[in-house]
Amino acid sequence: MAKKTEKYFEDQFDDENVLFVFRKHPIVMRKGLVIGSVCPLLGVLPAAIKPSLGFGWFFGGLIVGLIMWVVVMFPSWISWYYSVYIVTDQRIIQITRKGLFHHTVVDLTLNQIQMVNYQIAGLQETMLGYGTIMMQTYVGDLVIHEVHHPAKIQKEILNVLRKQGVVAKNLPMNKEENEEETEPEETS
Repeated sequence: MAKKTEKYFEDQFDDENVLFVFRKHPIVMRKGLVIGSVCPLLGVLPAAIKPSLGFGWFFGGLIVGLIMWVVVMFPSWISWYYSVYIVTDQRIIQITRKGLFHHTVVDLTLNQIQMVNYQIAGLQETMLGYGTIMMQTYVGDLVIHEVHHPAKIQKEILNVLRKQGVVAKNLPMNKEENEEETEPEETS
């Protein structure tokens, strides 16, 4: 009897091997972090305005504020933690979660990929080490924003493509470009 391989995700094929998994930079949680950090301040506000309420109001408000911070931060953390990019020996799968109830899966076979580029633009992206990965395919572009260490991820994806024998081809973008190349130039 053949040994059954462990599946790392639900839709994994039996003959498919997961090569690596990556996710976005934790900076994507900044909105929840900033909004949530106001909650403890709001919790201690009554004790700060009227100090005669005592330490009970201060620490009670602080605990309530911290609980509210967790509640506000939780959807951002869920979106970051459960949004992953899985690179296998056959395909790249983008699993994206927005909040608690919105789930999207993009499945892209390695043969469809023509080109993989990355971009780090701006001081914040440079200082924190994140950027954008752009994959040009036959069916359109797959753009992944706020990826942690995009140069490293791009290099790993290119190595996977090379090992799988996928070579980028120089195909014309549309018919007009192809026709312009074949027409002879006019001389006067």
